[in-house]
Amino acid sequence: MANLFDLNGKVALVTGSAAGLGKAMAQALAEAGANVVVADINLEMAEIASHEIERLGVKALPVKANVADADSVKSMVNQAVTEMGTLDILVNNAGINRRAPLVEMSEDDWDATIGINLKGTFLCCREVGPVLLAKNYGKVINIASLLGTVAQPNRGPYASSKGGVIQLTKVLALEWARNRINVNAIGPGYFATELNRKLMDDPAVYNDLTNRIPMGYWADPSELAGPVVFLSSSASDYITGQVLWVEGGYLCL
Repeated sequence: MANLFDLNGKVALVTGSAAGLGKAMAQALAEAGANVVVADINLEMAEIASHEIERLGVKALPVKANVADADSVKSMVNQAVTEMGTLDILVNNAGINRRAPLVEMSEDDWDATIGINLKGTFLCCREVGPVLLAKNYGKVINIASLLGTVAQPNRGPYASSKGGVIQLTKVLALEWARNRINVNAIGPGYFATELNRKLMDDPAVYNDLTNRIPMGYWADPSELAGPVVFLSSSASDYITGQVLWVEGGYLCL
């Protein structure tokens, strides 16, 4: 059974992996044996994260990348393949959130959120896709969100982008299924990360959201370790086009 989750010899590219959920998932893949490309817009933090990952006995490559920029994504993938030899796993995690009522939302904030969360996922899949298609193997995990299916006020661009990520996941799953490339998504609920710091620092908002979670607490980033390793491993070879919800029962309500 342990062999099903063994990632030794695999190479994973995780975007936005210098901190938060991305870093936790990159470390989990490394613990399962994968070499990891730590891609982030903050190269200094990516280098720090890479050093930590290499202590687990695998190779880690820090790469600076802006996933909303096509040239930057192409450079990231070229560097990854050149220095690591290939790619087997892509985790599209890079994301931002801009909160405001829609009538107050600036066009710049809308474009930035859609550009990184949705367009960035598209660009990374487009560049990594040929590498995976050439060998008829690959695992793509897109990071969606609870808000990709549940609406909340003041989350217009974020919810729209994550809903788009879910649909993009299904489309790519269909396009690449015959090539034995699994394309799935993870849908996190409320996690204690810097992205949610504003919510966590407001006691009224924090308590209200916590009370809506059947399991009664905000998840730690480490709780994505199992899901990302599962979807990256041969244990999920017959699973594609799905969203694995990690939300403490929120969607059961």
